[in-house]
Amino acid sequence: MTLETQMEQVVEQILEDYRHGREIDQMDLFRHPDREVVVEILGKLRRILFPGYFRDKSFRFYNVKHNLSVLIEDVMFHLTRQVTLAYQGVGEAQAQAEQHAQQACLAFLRGIPEIRALVQTDLLATYDGDPAAAGMDEIIFSYPGLYAIAVYRLAHALYTLGVPMIPRMMTEYAHNLTGIDIHPGAAIGRYFFIDHGTGIVVGETTVIGDNVKLYQGVTLGALSTRGGQRLRGQRRHPTIEDDVTIYAGASILGGETVIGKGAVIGSNVFITSSVAPGMTVTVKTQQLQYRPQLEKKSEE
Repeated sequence: MTLETQMEQVVEQILEDYRHGREIDQMDLFRHPDREVVVEILGKLRRILFPGYFRDKSFRFYNVKHNLSVLIEDVMFHLTRQVTLAYQGVGEAQAQAEQHAQQACLAFLRGIPEIRALVQTDLLATYDGDPAAAGMDEIIFSYPGLYAIAVYRLAHALYTLGVPMIPRMMTEYAHNLTGIDIHPGAAIGRYFFIDHGTGIVVGETTVIGDNVKLYQGVTLGALSTRGGQRLRGQRRHPTIEDDVTIYAGASILGGETVIGKGAVIGSNVFITSSVAPGMTVTVKTQQLQYRPQLEKKSEE
């Protein structure tokens, strides 16, 4: 049997496997949003948030009003298409989905100034909180924490408008780039600062107040997920009140857990119950042992 024949058999076997009617067998390429298009839209939205930092270099001249008009029209067109697909994916008829998407996207774009105001507070919090920051430009261009927060702010706005799937696609893209996993459903206040950031997890029902600072490896998670889909819609993640600092590696779990205003949570602590305002929680210092290295025996 020739290799060509064997390859044809493989194709037929896989085509037959597609006929089981499972979720993974879906072959309608135009039923769901396109991840690559969503990522492109995210890049354009970043240019709207930071107009002087990420502008389109292809323009021969830079007229703010003209270029912004072109950019917003482009975002509106492509985002509406993707949101339409998202609504169709949850059962809306095409005409209804198109109208719904247009309304949602217009509301989202009208909210851009509010999103930018929040991102400005995050930028200030990052600069004020990090003595290693040489300036605002450095933070905007290079800090993964600010990028992840900015993407979250955009995704959260779409999430609160009831847009399916796309907000999570946005934050998971930022997660992939930065190692920072913020669910778009989380509610996060002003002046939010992520220092370093790798490994941070912020769950869907987390509530975070103003002036909160998280270090790398922090988990704001659920106490248990064994209930699976039965837990959907329930508070599963903690509340972090204003002016809280949470150091590296801390895990704070549970929907009834509240970290009170001004508390400081030390590195590597594991918390499943509430902490009163103003408290400092640390792991009891472990005993360190120091001993000299054994001298190597001279070779005989």
